[in-house]
Amino acid sequence: MVDMSLYAAFLVAAFALCVTPGPDMMFIVAMGGRGGPAAGVMAAFGVACAMLVHTVAAALGLSALFLTLPTLYHVLRWVGAAYLLYLAVKAFRDRSVPGEEEVAAGAGAGLRRAFWQGAVTNLLNPKVILFNVAFLPQFVEPSLGHVQGQFLLLGCTIAVMGFLWDGFVGLLSGRLASALRRSARLNRGLNVLSGTVFAGLAVRLVAAPK
Repeated sequence: MVDMSLYAAFLVAAFALCVTPGPDMMFIVAMGGRGGPAAGVMAAFGVACAMLVHTVAAALGLSALFLTLPTLYHVLRWVGAAYLLYLAVKAFRDRSVPGEEEVAAGAGAGLRRAFWQGAVTNLLNPKVILFNVAFLPQFVEPSLGHVQGQFLLLGCTIAVMGFLWDGFVGLLSGRLASALRRSARLNRGLNVLSGTVFAGLAVRLVAAPK
């Protein structure tokens, strides 16, 4: 179903993209810093699931709408920025000092929240949609048929690779944050740092050219 030489080239390119620091990775680091290692991993899982949604949209041709409807692109961009600013405000206002068990386990509602925040942040980033439209077709060989299947294979591959790397990053950042949270002052500093990252991502999303 796929050209193996193209797929090998895709694996190299996808790996380079996954390990290069970007908005998703910064978001996951911030989530691990706020909620601990489990929250960092769940945020990475949410981002990976959102990437699968983007892949399905690209395979069905829905993502191409952003190329023909610029207004839709800008609306989604501002909604995504507003959501990131909302997360930033929550982080800046957070004065709580989580207990050790809560930070280490991060179970229950906190994990679900980390997952959905990771997924929503990625889904509301129109640049990810345009990336899939531009990147994935380069490694699809129409003459082999099953074009949608090729899209899905490539999208699933990069989603899994991204989760493995970003999950590792989220785990490390969460463990480091958990160790530092023994100090109330450092805990407050981590919340401020996370809020700054969220706000910076919002500004980047709005200010960066299409």
